[in-house]
Amino acid sequence: MYIYNMAKILITGGTGLVGKRLTKMLVKNNHEVLVLSRKPKKHNEFRWNLSENYIDEKALENTEYIIHLAGAGIADKRWTEERKKVIIESRVKTANLLFNKIIEHKINLKGFISASGIGYYGAITNNRVYKETDEPGNDYIANVCKQWENAAQQFSNNNIPIAILRTGIVLSKEAGALEKMKTPIISPLGSGKQYIPWIHIEDLCQMYLNAVEDNLTGIFNAVAPESHTSKTFAKTLAKSLKRPYIAIGVPSFLLKLMFGNLSVILLEGSKISAKKIEKKGFSFRFRTLKKALNNL
Repeated sequence: MYIYNMAKILITGGTGLVGKRLTKMLVKNNHEVLVLSRKPKKHNEFRWNLSENYIDEKALENTEYIIHLAGAGIADKRWTEERKKVIIESRVKTANLLFNKIIEHKINLKGFISASGIGYYGAITNNRVYKETDEPGNDYIANVCKQWENAAQQFSNNNIPIAILRTGIVLSKEAGALEKMKTPIISPLGSGKQYIPWIHIEDLCQMYLNAVEDNLTGIFNAVAPESHTSKTFAKTLAKSLKRPYIAIGVPSFLLKLMFGNLSVILLEGSKISAKKIEKKGFSFRFRTLKKALNNL
């Protein structure tokens, strides 16, 4: 068995859903993982604070890769003007802080790997299949992703290789979107015609692992190859959970009432291509929703 050279990896957002699973996977592959946290508790956690412009220097010593997952949850709270600001700053200003500290301490990074979202293409529903080369959308969620990616791209100005993963809805048994979907009666949202690009957490973490071990660089859509509309997704989920399915969608006006502007990401969505990452040799363990749900 080929053993990869152990790398020292610093993760932001390491206490989140993806961060926790990814840390376990990296450690299993003999990498040393450090986590930046506002309130460090474990031996491998180090303090950082955006308002103080502070990162514990010990976290940066001999660090080879940074995986930037930090960011306030997009669908956690209603999009007030204040919340919108938090969503952007928690992604962009944190990346800027990392960049400045890397330069200041002359850290010789081998790679900067950043999360982004499929929201880059905008919250719209059409029959187009979006590829990495497509232009960004022009709504709020696209603007978040553009600024997020621009903050990551600045590392390349310093000759640091970068990888960006535009992520769909992450399916996990621990928490996240799937837990919220497991209602007693399952039905689509709104028209049910909008697409829900999704990915199993194991496949997503494997992509991050590949970015480190195979020096994956560039921008990639991190979504499973199988496309589903809200209607077919709900049907498959109901079958998997053996729960009743009702074809009548949750009315759009109700979702708008409950979630305000945020409802747009529930009611709109297009197909996203996974071909670029597959051409790089990535093999999905969970290509189909049925297989992913059976596992979870």
